[in-house]
Amino acid sequence: MKAATAPASAGWVTGCRAVCCHGQMELRELRAFIAVAEERGMSAAARRLHVSQSALSQTVSGLERQLGLKLLIRTNTGVRPTEEGEALLAEARAVIARHDQALRTMAGFTSPGCGLLRVGIPLELPSGLLGPAMEQVAAACPDTRVQARHLSSAAQLEALNSGDLDIGLLRERPTDLDLDAMLIVREPLGVLLAATVAAELADDRGVRLETLRGLEWVGFPRSGSPAWYDEVTSVLRSFGLDLGPKPPEDQALIAEVKLATVATEKAFALAPPDWSQPLPENIVFRPLHDHPLVRRTWAAWPSHSRRRDLASFIAGLPTPDA
Repeated sequence: MKAATAPASAGWVTGCRAVCCHGQMELRELRAFIAVAEERGMSAAARRLHVSQSALSQTVSGLERQLGLKLLIRTNTGVRPTEEGEALLAEARAVIARHDQALRTMAGFTSPGCGLLRVGIPLELPSGLLGPAMEQVAAACPDTRVQARHLSSAAQLEALNSGDLDIGLLRERPTDLDLDAMLIVREPLGVLLAATVAAELADDRGVRLETLRGLEWVGFPRSGSPAWYDEVTSVLRSFGLDLGPKPPEDQALIAEVKLATVATEKAFALAPPDWSQPLPENIVFRPLHDHPLVRRTWAAWPSHSRRRDLASFIAGLPTPDA
């Protein structure tokens, strides 16, 4: 199998880093720092970048730890750069400007590729994930319109192969040699439980998976993502859990179904820590001890693509450690 790489106009973009004596700074970290410094506050910067305030704060704090420097002075009214922060701000602006100029230059060697960018997304995508990618597209290709479609992984693969999608966000890595892919999200899953059940089973660290024996799992159809379904069910069975009745293969597992079933106090559902749906008072989220289930999301696109708006979208996606 060939190694997964970005398209010619994107491969060098996804790996682009600003290197310093302390290590490597990612472009997304520099963009985040610039936004906070210019907006003088986390809240305004988060709105500008279309990400959550907590995620932005973690990014900037991580940058400070990486450099071993205090970059921002935090006050009750906002933030302002330190002397070191002002120095980084000037350098970061120069790096981003050079990066954007490089994108424009390299775009001259590719097909225009601006117009409609069709993106497949699964249910329960982390909030703020697409914000930086959308910003990259807007900067490089202002005329591109991004169209997002909620589809299962299997449906996205079919659409990618038929040319009905330009990029898909999948719950399993594709094996098709005509698709390139990269990991963008790793989420340690926890559980949704009725509050009364959680009070009995949970401790300070969360819930042990084996303590859920006797409760049914609110599952999802295998047809939507066979490999991920098989991984989940294998782990649950290894802990002696009841998988319950199989859901209809043509029925997506939406949030309302999860919550209504969990509220009966006879079932549990899997969910990420930053699940975007509001929880009713009688349902709570609890992490799982030792993270036995980690959900991965992959970006996949046709390996022959040379679209510069697609390259920009990929460049704005996160690249966590595999």
